Amino acid sequence: MSEQFETRAFVMRLKPGNVVEYERRHDAIWPELADLLRASGIHDYSIFLDEDTLQLFAVLKLRPGHAIGALPEHPVMRRWWDHMAPLMDVAPDNRPREWALRRVFHLP
Repeated sequence: MSEQFETRAFVMRLKPGNVVEYERRHDAIWPELADLLRASGIHDYSIFLDEDTLQLFAVLKLRPGHAIGALPEHPVMRRWWDHMAPLMDVAPDNRPREWALRRVFHLP
């Protein structure tokens, strides 16, 4: 039997003029952050850009027993958010503002 993943999707928003830098920083994602995300149960994570609206569409899969809820307290995650805050819409604690999306269709 194959492992069942939970899929989550959400949108975020870049500030104007930051597309190139946002991509550059993600192309050079810190190894410790990538390791943390994987260790937290995140699998198959992609972010897409709508260049007209600057909305970022993110979709990821979570392994059973994931620990994604603990990420906001981890120092590496906090540092990444601080690093990315100048480029995007963020909350007062520099967490990217996210709008969860509800699945309305799925073709397995």
